[in-house]
Amino acid sequence: MIIPSPIKNPRLVKERRQQIIEGAVTLFAQKGFHKTTTREIAKACGLSIGSLYEYIQTKEDVLYLVCENIHNSLEEELRKAIRPEMNGLVALRSAIGAYFKLMETMRSSILLIYQETKSLPKEKRELVFMREEEIMQLFIQVMELGQQDGSLRLDQAIIPLLAHNILVLGQMWTFRQWSLKKSYSHDEFVELQLDHLLRNLPTKESV
Repeated sequence: MIIPSPIKNPRLVKERRQQIIEGAVTLFAQKGFHKTTTREIAKACGLSIGSLYEYIQTKEDVLYLVCENIHNSLEEELRKAIRPEMNGLVALRSAIGAYFKLMETMRSSILLIYQETKSLPKEKRELVFMREEEIMQLFIQVMELGQQDGSLRLDQAIIPLLAHNILVLGQMWTFRQWSLKKSYSHDEFVELQLDHLLRNLPTKESV
């Protein structure tokens, strides 16, 4: 989605919007979207209120850009974990481990998306959901690679459900850290979940 701007220099628009994102994300995390004003965002990112509106049209545009930036960062880190020389099983383990660790390092950002996405207009909200679906597709692609190279023996019908399970289990730490950390360190949580997921992968013979 392209948010209109009267500025004709795409590089400048990209730079200023990144500046706006960096200023807004902390405010949204601390105060919430509704309690943060555009004037506060402008001050946090070092722009005048007039300059701010050269790069966005509404405060909702800022929230959308923040969500998009979070998803882009998440996808970029996941792609780094999936290397061409890996077979499907190794790539799946690497991707799950990376995703679970990102749920800790990006915890405040992930919480922000789930808490504030409801404030977006329907069109932008659906685009945010679509980006999460695209991230889920990375896990689907890795499992399908495992099917092709023989390292995974999964029924095709179960693969999308497994991808959903991976996302939800990873986000468990994001939403229930307050309770989980009483029993597990984050590293222990990641290893136990990895073991659970990979040890219980269904095969064509078991489904």
